[in-house]
Amino acid sequence: MEQTLYEKVGGEDAIAKVVDYFYNELVLKDETVNQFFKETDMEKQRRHQTKFISFALGGPNQYSGKSMAKAHSGMNLQPAHFDAIAKHLHTALAHFGINEPDIDKAITKVASLREDILYK
Repeated sequence: MEQTLYEKVGGEDAIAKVVDYFYNELVLKDETVNQFFKETDMEKQRRHQTKFISFALGGPNQYSGKSMAKAHSGMNLQPAHFDAIAKHLHTALAHFGINEPDIDKAITKVASLREDILYK
């Protein structure tokens, strides 16, 4: 039986490290998207994102937050914002040694939520 991406990357602990790097080194230093996180409780955000990415990579569904559409409502996110976040996720996964085909699978899963996230 083939391993899920979640298992391949090392489970939730490994994903939490990816998420920390994703926010600390990439997202929060990027002027195009960091303003969306100015009023955000980043500890809570990291927990939510770790659970969400764990699920997106085939792990258990422990995400119990708002729907993607509700969570991003009123933010007026544009394609450039979505693309920046997707690029940062790609960079963070690559930084932790995830191979390109697996990164593509993860990004494809995230990209399937694009319509729920943009223009709300």
